Amino acid sequence: MKTLLLKIFAAITILLGAAQFSFAQDTSATQPDVHPADQWEVAFEAGYATKIKQNSPWNYAIAPAQIAFRSPHVFDLWLGESGARLTVRNRMSLIGETFLRGPEDYYVGFSGAPSIEFWSADQKMAAFYEIGGGAGLTNAKGVPGGQGQNFAFNWYTQLGARFQINKKLAITGSRYFVHHSNRGMTTPNPGIDVIGYNIGLVWQLGK
Repeated sequence: MKTLLLKIFAAITILLGAAQFSFAQDTSATQPDVHPADQWEVAFEAGYATKIKQNSPWNYAIAPAQIAFRSPHVFDLWLGESGARLTVRNRMSLIGETFLRGPEDYYVGFSGAPSIEFWSADQKMAAFYEIGGGAGLTNAKGVPGGQGQNFAFNWYTQLGARFQINKKLAITGSRYFVHHSNRGMTTPNPGIDVIGYNIGLVWQLGK
C-alpha cells in the first residue's frame, strides 16, 4: 500500500510539473484553437473501490491505477448552435490494481471503451460516460471464494465530469465500477464486483 501511494504521488508530481511548464508557456484564458475532444491525450487515473455483491465471501477492496489514452473524436452525436457538443472518442488503458483486501494481491491488464462526452460551449467542462472491458492477469491463490485462475477478464463503467485547468491539462472525477471474472473457465467462478471513485489528471498531446 505504501509503495502504491508513493508511485501515485510521484506520477501526480510529474504531471503537475508538466502542467506548470505548460501554464508558463501559455497563461491566456482564451478558448483554444483546437477543441480538446479533437486531440490525442494521456491520463493518469487512480481510485478506490469496495465490494458490492455477495458473489464472493471475501470483502474485496481495490485501488485501481490506470494510464489511459483517448483519441480525437470519432464522430459527433450532436452539435449545438452555441458550441456545445456531444461526441464519441476511443479510450484505451493500461491497468494496474492493488488488492487492499482479498486473497489476491494485484491485477494487471488492459481495457478499451468508447468515451461519450458532452462538452460545454466554452470547452472548459465536460460530462463523460464510458463502458467497456478487456483482459489481464491476477495472482490467484486457489482459496475458496477467491479467483479460480490467473487469467481474468475485466469489465468497467464510469460516469464523471472533466474540468480544463488550462489548454493542456484537465482533471477528472468519476463514479467507477469494475467487474473481474474468468467467464466460467473454472468452477466455481465467484468473480469480483467493486464500486468506488476515480480521479485523474489529463494531459493533451496536441498543439
